[in-house]
Amino acid sequence: MSVHDVDAEEFERLVIAELDLLPDDMMDGLENVSFTVEDLPDDGNEHLLGLYHGIALTERDNYGYGELPDLITLYRVPLLAVSRDLEELKREIHVTLVHEIGHFYGLDDDALHHLGWA
Repeated sequence: MSVHDVDAEEFERLVIAELDLLPDDMMDGLENVSFTVEDLPDDGNEHLLGLYHGIALTERDNYGYGELPDLITLYRVPLLAVSRDLEELKREIHVTLVHEIGHFYGLDDDALHHLGWA
């Protein structure tokens, strides 16, 4: 399958498969977090691969029940654009998931870059 043949449904399956491959200790700490896939960000930015929207774990004060879930979004069109083949797409999805989950845990872009996840 060519990366250009990956439709929205197949892309979502790839994201779910990559989420399943992430280490349990990374996933176990995720509380009140939703994952979603969109073609592009609302502003049409074709270079943004993913986005974490929420309150980082390290910045939560009186965070509790009734809060809207944090949201991690992966953007299909930009991820397809940076991938030459299916294996590279899977790697890019994996790195983007880890990067955005890192933001949930309070890691900034510099720390993620230092760890090799940016």
